Amino acid sequence: MRIEIYTDGACSGNPGKGGYGILMRVPEKNYQKTFSKGFRKTTNNRMELLAVITALEKLKSTENDIHIFTDSKYVSDAINQNWISGWVKRSWKNVKNPDLWKKFLDLYKIYQPKIHWIKGHAGHIENELCDKLAVAAAASSNLLVDEGFENVSDNQLFK
Repeated sequence: MRIEIYTDGACSGNPGKGGYGILMRVPEKNYQKTFSKGFRKTTNNRMELLAVITALEKLKSTENDIHIFTDSKYVSDAINQNWISGWVKRSWKNVKNPDLWKKFLDLYKIYQPKIHWIKGHAGHIENELCDKLAVAAAASSNLLVDEGFENVSDNQLFK
């Protein structure tokens, strides 16, 4: 079964209040669901990546054909340009957000999604929806703590 996942991250200030938006769709079953969460202090790249991670964590089977659509070059190029293999070889030295990339890589190995880059703010209906979800989540009054960002000293950001 094909599962389409659309993601977006947003941040008001960078770092600042942030959020992510996700649309998960199973076209052959005409089913879709959205998700979003907001954080009190984070970065845009963390939200872009966390959206993908959160979506992959929601999957229940490894038997599906997973397609992730993101407007983040940070996320798409890390996989499609194979930056991530260099980061692993260097033991994540000088890599931002290693906590999230390690989590992503574990899920990537399980689900082997295909990552597709789409241009943001270009009228792509699903991307626009995810953007609205992310912006609304970042503006909500119920913001969570991004533990990997707020509770990590600058010395621990790069290992």
